Amino acid sequence: MKDAFGLPNSLLVLGGTSEIALATARRLVARSTRTVWLAGRPSPGLESAADQLRALGPDVRTVTFDALEPGTHEAALGKVFAEGSIDMVLMAFGVPGDQARDESDPVAAVNVARTNYIGAVSAGLVCAQALQNQGHGTLAVLSSVAGERARRSDFIYGSSKAGLDTFAQGLGDALHGTGVHVMVVRPGFVRTQKGVAPQRITLSTTPEAVATAIEAGLRRRSETVWVPGALRVVMSALRHTPRAVFRRLPW
Repeated sequence: MKDAFGLPNSLLVLGGTSEIALATARRLVARSTRTVWLAGRPSPGLESAADQLRALGPDVRTVTFDALEPGTHEAALGKVFAEGSIDMVLMAFGVPGDQARDESDPVAAVNVARTNYIGAVSAGLVCAQALQNQGHGTLAVLSSVAGERARRSDFIYGSSKAGLDTFAQGLGDALHGTGVHVMVVRPGFVRTQKGVAPQRITLSTTPEAVATAIEAGLRRRSETVWVPGALRVVMSALRHTPRAVFRRLPW
């Protein structure tokens, strides 16, 4: 069960090598989390992530999970819930794709959509049902401000995140009153080891900042978390910007 501050004692991460997910896991382990499951494709990276978390003290286990194989999700994730209740599921898998390449390669574009949206719908429903069966828990879904309005530079990725975001909001409404809470997390561009924010992106963030915001959202039982918080206002303005003007913005 969660502690007195709404933080989880047990955590399941879908996307076990995600830098944001691991930063969140480290932060929660420092607070209250004692059991962590990292779900992902078997790889040295997944095992290394598990070892790094184990060094902090919790019981860490790994489970094979592939977003592109929805038919395996119920069995794979069911094994986790069969071991004991899970207080929080963090859905953190996804691929950014390559917009320039994907526009001329429909198969690659579909792979982005299958991973970010179709895989998330499958895994999200499996976890939601398991959380509902146990009567409690939080499903935190890592979305993106890219899903708020399609941009020329990343509309394939953005459209997949828009679908994910809408799905998560609807799922939260469907689960209202069941004891299961859905929290949508919308970060801006996240500076990770794999990429540096372009200079024109002034409201970029870090995995650690997202982790801090997730913790705050759990304590407040938030339904939507923006990182950084100023993006809420910025995106509200951009959603209402006339299309002719929006097309001319420098991205």
